[in-house]
Amino acid sequence: MSETAQPTAAPQRARAEIDLAALRANVRALRAKAPGAAFMAVVKADGYGHGAVACARAAVEAGAGWIGTATPEEALALRAGAGLPADVRIMCWLWTPGGPWREAIEADLDVSVSGMWALREAVEGARLAGRSARVQLKADTGLGRNGCQPADWPELVTEALRAEREGLVRITGLWSHFACADEPGHPSVAAQLARFREMLAYAEERGVRPEVRHIANSPATLTLPETHFDLVRPGIAMYGVSPSPELGSAADLGLRPVMTLAASLALVKHVPGGHGVSYGHHYTTPGETTLGLVPLGYADGVPRHASGTGPVLIGGKWRTVAGRIAMDQFVVDLGGDEPGPGEEAVLFGPGDRGEPTAEDWAQAAGTIAYEIVTRIGSRVPRVYVDETIETSETSETNATNATNVATGPAG
Repeated sequence: MSETAQPTAAPQRARAEIDLAALRANVRALRAKAPGAAFMAVVKADGYGHGAVACARAAVEAGAGWIGTATPEEALALRAGAGLPADVRIMCWLWTPGGPWREAIEADLDVSVSGMWALREAVEGARLAGRSARVQLKADTGLGRNGCQPADWPELVTEALRAEREGLVRITGLWSHFACADEPGHPSVAAQLARFREMLAYAEERGVRPEVRHIANSPATLTLPETHFDLVRPGIAMYGVSPSPELGSAADLGLRPVMTLAASLALVKHVPGGHGVSYGHHYTTPGETTLGLVPLGYADGVPRHASGTGPVLIGGKWRTVAGRIAMDQFVVDLGGDEPGPGEEAVLFGPGDRGEPTAEDWAQAAGTIAYEIVTRIGSRVPRVYVDETIETSETSETNATNATNVATGPAG
């Protein structure tokens, strides 16, 4: 009996493989660090480049009861298209004047307020929506970014309570954010925590009864149990990336990287010694060799600052970017090896196969691993994988396809 071979799909130019089973495992590991607190899965910036819809759904399957985004537009898209259970809360915190307050209130989002202008717009949005706004008051305890300064906190609390008595808002949260929780022993951590407790006490003494109080980001969730309060907000750690090398590697922290970035070699060719490579000829071949062309560039999110230093696994060996990374492609010196066109080039992943990690690329580019995964662009399809399903999608259909992926059996 003969068998007919099934046609195989053509290799993709490039892909970012997203391991949803790893993401669920990371959520469970992080929840175990804060067993007494609710869990907010932060999926801002399209899930740190991993796909917000699929990652939000996987996180909820692993026990997250809250979803966090930066912008209201991100939150509204999730409420409309992610198919999350109705009891999952969604919060957004980066507002500008004239934002979609009414729409957010109608969508039952939790909205963050850092100053009087925002409270006034939230109240007006509630009037237009005909329902109370779920408002979380953010305190600036020392980060110096968003949040209400301690000197202005009494006015904000007083006016929020007034609006609550009028039925226009419900104060659902009091929260803040650390500046240096990723630096063990930094004195600002204790100072911010003390200030947060003071600002909490002030609000609660005057009658605020929040559902949640929260300040713990990824590093605080992992290493500072005294900061957990009612809810923790892991972001980068949920995707299996260490918040800081000082805290340990992902493996040290019990986490597994979720994204693997790979491409198919577009060309392999022989060149003589003294051959210039890529723009500016910053690399010249030291002798006769082979060059491989990787069809990814800075338009795809590969950092140009890693020119000459970025690591790639090809044919079981670490290679280094040769010369300048261009918009769509870069070159590696294969040292005479001759992998065929189409062979896989792995830029980063969990490291199981000896491939580089996002942290390796961060060090090569002089940045942080957050930026490496978040900047991977829309030309790179996300391929969602877990224990039972594999689905590919382009960024233009992220919301639809990621929803379909996440409806499969849990991994």
